[in-house]
Amino acid sequence: MGNRSIALVTGASSGIGKALCRELARRGWDLWLVSNEAGPLAEAAREISSEWGCQCRTTCIDLGQDDAAGQLFRESEEQGLTVGLLVNDAGIFSFCDATRTSGPRTSLFAHLHVLTPTRLCQLFGRKMQERGEGYVLNLASLAAWLPFPGIALYAGTKAYLRVFSRALAREMQPYGVRVLCLCPGGIATGLYGLSPRWLDIGVRLGILMRPERLARKAVGRLLRRRWPRPVQYIPGWGNRLLIPLFALMPARLQLFMKRKLHRYEK
Repeated sequence: MGNRSIALVTGASSGIGKALCRELARRGWDLWLVSNEAGPLAEAAREISSEWGCQCRTTCIDLGQDDAAGQLFRESEEQGLTVGLLVNDAGIFSFCDATRTSGPRTSLFAHLHVLTPTRLCQLFGRKMQERGEGYVLNLASLAAWLPFPGIALYAGTKAYLRVFSRALAREMQPYGVRVLCLCPGGIATGLYGLSPRWLDIGVRLGILMRPERLARKAVGRLLRRRWPRPVQYIPGWGNRLLIPLFALMPARLQLFMKRKLHRYEK
């Protein structure tokens, strides 16, 4: 790939990450796809490269490791790769009380939503600062505003990523580096463990959004040339309306809803 600027996307083998890769390829970017799923990762690279004619590099790595970000950065240095756009998408979801979540899974939440994306922003963001250009897209969630019982770990770690990204955007602005925090609501992916039928119903009802549509909107805002250039994006007016409505929701109603959703606990 030489010294041509590429886009590094974590969680690239499926869901939102894969959709973002396709959208970036459509816009002319070469890609570095990162995931812990070797087979789907290789298949995604083949599909995208064949469809858009871009160059796709892959790295299969567990981003839940302590030094995962450091390993990726050292690989970029050794291979002479210039990461001009960083997407932190890798993540997990569980509907389960915090006290019933195992220690290893708790650590995975912390690594995927806090430690690894933070370190990737530090390492690759420093290089972007030196060059005076670059883009960072961090995937938070609408849940960052919704302390709903049953998703304490998910919402709490995504809230960190939202606040961190907003502050980072201001720190990076003087260096010509643009940071956008994406906070989607429900997306029709396998993250929630729903069947394709229920995902399709969710899309038809407007509860869920297709990942391809989200990717078009998110990348468009990240790369937009005109002002204002947002540091945070919540797709869908319904999602934006949900934030103040949730603040008015009685605790009893929240607990009632949680009991109805208990069958999704993992």
